[in-house]
Amino acid sequence: MEFQEGRQDLARRGLPEIDVATVDGFLGAADEADEAGAVAVLLSAGDPKRFPEAVDVAVVLPELIDAFQGRLRGAVIARAAESELGQRFGVRVQPTLIFVAKGETLGLIAKIQDWSVYIDRITKLIDRPRGHSAAVAATIIPQHRGQGVEL
Repeated sequence: MEFQEGRQDLARRGLPEIDVATVDGFLGAADEADEAGAVAVLLSAGDPKRFPEAVDVAVVLPELIDAFQGRLRGAVIARAAESELGQRFGVRVQPTLIFVAKGETLGLIAKIQDWSVYIDRITKLIDRPRGHSAAVAATIIPQHRGQGVEL
């Protein structure tokens, strides 16, 4: 599947594409939903020709949203906005899922993961206490086939 088709599939699944001008509106709506336990999850995919895993993460994201039964509210960052929003949220590796609640970046999960890894790490990110100004976002970068990912 080409990534553009993946973006269209995400749109069909109700995941909007956001950019610098619309991200705060999306996060504000997610914060309202957060009162019911929802957390915003943004996909910064990168160039799928350079990062083929972007297609896999784009396929997995709606499944994760479904699995967490209303606890995640997703969007895809527009290609043109990835650099600026990546700096804002601390993205260093692509593709990356960015978890945000109440203006706080809860954590990042880079690259494609096993399903059980996603479930475990997302549960820990969204269930940890929030609102502490000294909280540090956890960046989760996998070890693939014995090779670390350089930052």
